[in-house]
Parts: sequence; C-alpha cells; structure tokens
Amino acid sequence: MTPASRLQATLELMCEVESVARPADAVVSAWFRDRRHIDDADRGRIYDLVYALLRHHARLGWWLAKHGRPAGPRQRLLAWLALDGGRTPDEIDRLFSGGLHAPAALTDEERSLLKKLRGCTLDHPVMPEAVRFECPDWSVADLRRRFGDSFQREMAALLTAAPLDLRVNPLKTTREDMLGALRDLGVPAEASRMAPFGIRVTERPPLASLPMLRSGEVEIQDEGSQLVAMLVDARPGEQVVDFCAGAGGKTLAIAAQMANKGRVVACDVLANRLKRSAERFRRAGLHNIETRPLTSERDRWVKRHKGSFDRVLVDAPCSGTGTWRRNPDARWRVLGPGLENLLPLQAAILASAARLVKPGGRLVYATCSLLAEENEEQVAAFLADHPDFHVVPLREAAPGLMDSAHPEYLSLTPARHDTDGFFAAVLQRDGTPSPA
Repeated sequence: MTPASRLQATLELMCEVESVARPADAVVSAWFRDRRHIDDADRGRIYDLVYALLRHHARLGWWLAKHGRPAGPRQRLLAWLALDGGRTPDEIDRLFSGGLHAPAALTDEERSLLKKLRGCTLDHPVMPEAVRFECPDWSVADLRRRFGDSFQREMAALLTAAPLDLRVNPLKTTREDMLGALRDLGVPAEASRMAPFGIRVTERPPLASLPMLRSGEVEIQDEGSQLVAMLVDARPGEQVVDFCAGAGGKTLAIAAQMANKGRVVACDVLANRLKRSAERFRRAGLHNIETRPLTSERDRWVKRHKGSFDRVLVDAPCSGTGTWRRNPDARWRVLGPGLENLLPLQAAILASAARLVKPGGRLVYATCSLLAEENEEQVAAFLADHPDFHVVPLREAAPGLMDSAHPEYLSLTPARHDTDGFFAAVLQRDGTPSPA
C-alpha cells in the first residue's frame, strides 16, 4: 500500500470504530479479518495509527476545539499528522490528493487548520491536566485520590502502548522451550518479571505467525492477569469456580494449575462467550473444565451448589480503568454500565458467589480497575456484611509477590509494574473443610 492508501484505510477503520457500539479491539479485528489482502506490514502501520488517534483523543479534540473545528476522524487524523507526525501542510496536501485509494482532497478550511497547527506540538502549556493525561472528567478525582503524588506518573504510563504478554501452558511445554522457539522465529522475547509462566514479547509480531498460539502451547494474557489467576492457588483434584469467566483466559490458567485434575466450572451470563471459549480449552489440551451459563449472579445453580467449592474467583465487571493503555477507547466510550451501576452490581456478584465457597475455602475478588471504590472499598463492605470471611494477606497467599502497591492485597499499576492495572483480594471462609 502507498502512504496515502494507508491513510485512507485508517480513516475507514476509524469511522467504523466510532459508528459501531463495540470495543475498538473487536471492531479492528473484524475489519482486518474482512480484508485479508492487506499484508502484515501495512496492517501494523494502520493498527498503530488507529491506536495513536484513540490514545490521543482528548488532546487532538482540544486543538480542534481551540480552532473551532469539528472533531471527526478526518479532522483528528489531519491534526495528528501535523502535531505529532511533524508533516508540513504541503506534505499532507500531497497525501490527501483525492486520487485512487487516497483520502479526498483537502478543503480550504482544512488547509487553514493545518497552517494554524504548523510548528505546534501535541501538548500545550495551557492545556488542562485532565486533557494532557487523557483522563475523563468522571475519573479524575478518584484517580488523584488513589495515586496522590504518583498521579502524573501513572497517568503518563497509561498513555503508552501495552506490551504483548504470553502465558506458557505447562501441560504442553516449558517457558525455556518457548523462549527458544520464539528466538528461532526471530521474535525478541524475555521471561516475565513476576509471573512464573509468563513471556514478554518485546516487539509485536503478526500473531498469525506464531505457531505456538495455534497449538495451545501459549496463550495471550497480560502478566497482571496471570498473577490474579495464580492467586487462586487451585490444587489438583479441587473443585473451582471462575464465576465471571468471560473468554476464559483465567480459567485456562487455573485449570493448568490443577494439572487437568479436579473440576473447574466456568460461569458467565454471556453464553456465547463461554461457547467460544470451549475451543481455547480444547486447543490447550484441558478436559477438566465445564461451562455453565448463568441467567444472573443469583442463578438457581448457585443456590443448589452452596458451599461446594474449594476456590471461587470473581473477576468482576468493572470500569476497566486499569486497561486504558490496551483499550484507549474505553476512556471515552461507555459501552456497558457506568460506575454508579457497576458498584452495586459488583457487590451483588461478590455476595452471591461467596455462597459457593465451602468452609475453609477461598474467595478471590479481582478487577482490572484502579479505583478504590471498586477494589478496597468493595472488599471492606463485603467483610462487614460477611463476618465468616477474613482476608488472607498477600504475603501469606503469595509470598513471592513482594512489590504490590498495597500491603494486604495484590495491587498492580502500569507505572510501577508495567502491567495492566489489576486488583485482587484473597478472602477465606472460616471453618474446616469437610473431607472430600
């Protein structure tokens, strides 16, 4: 593709992202899937440009508003090329030629905008802090309270691109063998700093080129997500529930911990997601997983299995603030419940899932949020209502994880740990487990 045709493809994809009520990653994947003629190099350039526009949404919008311009995909792309790409108005004019597979020719108004932006940079001294750090108004006060003096550092880290992390499937291979296989493919990679089965790929290769993904030897999973699954500490032969399993990433890690022995029940209210996850389970060689669609968090299945499970993971639906560098569109597009609805939903899910835990069993509550309301405050409210549960401190639950941002719970942040933002609390029900 020519540079101009890549810009036209970027515009088409950005229009698709803004018009479809689905997360950007799903829209981008589907768009490329329908255009298999685009080669890997061009895919990478288009992908990077789309995510740059999403990652700098507020700042581009600020510049356009400053000059009285609309903030559609075309205007954002023009502003990006001028502010970050450092292209001159004449260079941009040649790319927007109106020729075959090129963007439509510039209007006089667009040429005027480019002249006004010439010599400017993406940041500006009078730009509000929330705009500079791409922080939605609804989250600023909570995140500032959460991070204090580290607020600017953490917000800056959330503006970087997320790394590509893999989790090795120990039932099929070892981390050392996979590191060697990636080296043989010319893919730079290193062992993860904290997750024992994790690999960080230091460049982003075309994923279709990795045979170990197709064979189930590795799965794509952020290092923080791997650590949450590790905290479940599921043992071979135990009975375990992943209560909000979604696409099954943590379910896979938990089942592998159990060496295919025992039983893992993957639950979710989205039956189609569970159905799609079954192929991932099969590819990984795991046969100790069963799926259970639920009508709600209070499905009758929960009542029938009260006190039956050794371990229950609740990876609760949340604001997703911890994944903003991976899903930058989530800052501005609310495609699910807002925070005011998420908080009571999280409390209801946690209370219902707790019924499944047997005496002496453990309940792990996790989110990919950086907000205390969804994390520590939810745990405190749960413990106040459930005196038969107590916190298992992180130093006891996972002695090897010594760098948490919280002394009692797992608390990971992008700036401190270079992972997605994750929270997890290990809670144990009082009493002695009944003999199996």
